[in-house]
Amino acid sequence: MSILTVIVVILVVGVVLWLINSFIPMQRTIKTILNAVVVIILVIWLLKVFGVLGSLQNIQI
Repeated sequence: MSILTVIVVILVVGVVLWLINSFIPMQRTIKTILNAVVVIILVIWLLKVFGVLGSLQNIQI
């Protein structure tokens, strides 16, 4: 996956999250939870894309 694809995905997710936060009336706590979930999913996806999460599976405790 190219770096351009990663940047485009991050930008699209950011714009969609901004649109949801700006134009959909929701309770503040729900918006906070939604933002946190989206950021956590995005970080996990980025870790998988860059191979960090895949290399962690080889570690044995």
